[in-house]
Amino acid sequence: MSHHENNDKQHKQETKDGDILSPSSRRFSIKEFVLGKKGSKPGGILFMFAVVTAIMMAIPVLYVIGMSLFAGADRWISLLDSRIPRLIWNTLSLTVSVTFAAVVIGVALAWLVNRTSLPGRKMWQWLLALPLVIPPYVGAVTYIIVFGPRGWVAREWESHDWLVNLIGEYSFNIYSFTGIFLVLTLFTYPYVFLIASASIRKMNRNFEEVARSQGLSTWQVFWKVNLPFLRPAIGAGAILIALYVLSDFGAIAMMRYTTFTAAIYYQMGSYDNVSATVLSVVLIGLTLIILWIEAKSKKKQSYHQSSNSFKETDNLPLGKWKWFATLFVWFIFIISVVLPIGVLIYWSVLGIQEGALNANFWMYAWNSIKVSGLAAIICMIMALPVVYLRSRYPSRVSYFIEKISYAGYALPGVIVALGIIFIFNNHIPVLYNTYYLIAFAFVIRFLPQAMQSTDASLSLLSPRMDEAARSLGHPPWKVLIKVIIPSILPGILAGGALVFVSSIKELPATLLLRPPGFDTLAVRIWVEASEAIYHMAAPAALLIVIVSIIPLRYLLKKY
Repeated sequence: MSHHENNDKQHKQETKDGDILSPSSRRFSIKEFVLGKKGSKPGGILFMFAVVTAIMMAIPVLYVIGMSLFAGADRWISLLDSRIPRLIWNTLSLTVSVTFAAVVIGVALAWLVNRTSLPGRKMWQWLLALPLVIPPYVGAVTYIIVFGPRGWVAREWESHDWLVNLIGEYSFNIYSFTGIFLVLTLFTYPYVFLIASASIRKMNRNFEEVARSQGLSTWQVFWKVNLPFLRPAIGAGAILIALYVLSDFGAIAMMRYTTFTAAIYYQMGSYDNVSATVLSVVLIGLTLIILWIEAKSKKKQSYHQSSNSFKETDNLPLGKWKWFATLFVWFIFIISVVLPIGVLIYWSVLGIQEGALNANFWMYAWNSIKVSGLAAIICMIMALPVVYLRSRYPSRVSYFIEKISYAGYALPGVIVALGIIFIFNNHIPVLYNTYYLIAFAFVIRFLPQAMQSTDASLSLLSPRMDEAARSLGHPPWKVLIKVIIPSILPGILAGGALVFVSSIKELPATLLLRPPGFDTLAVRIWVEASEAIYHMAAPAALLIVIVSIIPLRYLLKKY
């Protein structure tokens, strides 16, 4: 064999192994970027459907950012000098405070319920998760009714002269940082409670036994052994709470506290869309910073436990702390569940006696069902191609499409609505001022919920079923319809249920996008409560709470 032949053979072998990049291998790299390492084609219909979904999710946000760039330096400077610093302080101080307090309460309750001899542990696993079914703006209404300047406590306080003489006049101001902090903490702690409970139940007793053999006390074992394993769960719950506080509008507006979401809404109400886009971009920046911090913290978490020697943890006796722990659990349950639901039932009874369940009420309920149901159906349809493409045809393109589809979930509804208003008002006026825009906003906001549920079911389905169907000559889109959907239909429907209930509670997007004369239950709660007509707001709020039990059952089964 000649010297040149040896070189050619060596060159071909090196190229095959990927050590040397020839022009042909560069072409393969581009193909791999699009199709993944397997290089299998997902099919044009499936791929285009996923791409269109990603574009729909991204355009409203990108449009808002683009419009803010044309706001002009004067507008930016004016807002930076006057409003933005104060809004940043209000928003971040509230977000940090609520997140910290909710994490402490959620972890404490999860530990007591899942690791100690607390009486009624199984019952508390359900009851302490119930605040999730109460929208914070509904919780805010109930707390205003009870603790407001003309609320139950104030009237009862002033009716007792001896109490006024002893302590003074009733002075608690619910319309304050303390009030909104209390409400948001009580109705967001279950995010941490549920996720931390799942992690605590999976802990391995072996690590605790080793720690105790070294002479560590129960408290030291918690800090040095248990807490490191809980950090991922705490981080996951904390990021959910922080993003919720950043995006909340209803409770914050009810409590007359101003953050970015409220400021954006009020700018839209005064038809100052340019200032609204500037404030939106700053809020998007804060959201991205929180997501970046969460991503960085995940990289530093490297706590693992093996399952080959797994032992379930023992319940720790509370001893002399039993009554204190029981009182703490009951206190949280009463102020976060019993109090708000009791208030809603009381005012609902009065409202029904006053004729609140009239034709208008059922029209509002039908409007809510109509737009939420439409959003749920669209999300179930749109989520499947994106998830299937990412799962069965992994590549950088499919990964990017999936991440773009999550964009709306991390942003406040007021920003999503703002982008939709700009797009449809300027470019698609035929759909402007129709309820279809509300459904479109719900899809952008809650599509990831359908994607998560669908992905969880698809991950349990073997790819060999797809391969067998494709070997018979079926294209990927037909495999998806004929094989995949019937196999994972329960997961798809569960995702649709989550979207439906989240949509029926959504307030800011509905307020901004509703056409004239089109009200939903959430809007009527806002309108009636703002005018202190509580007997008309309570039945709608109670109906939303009852319907919201559907996703809670799903979450409790999952965690």
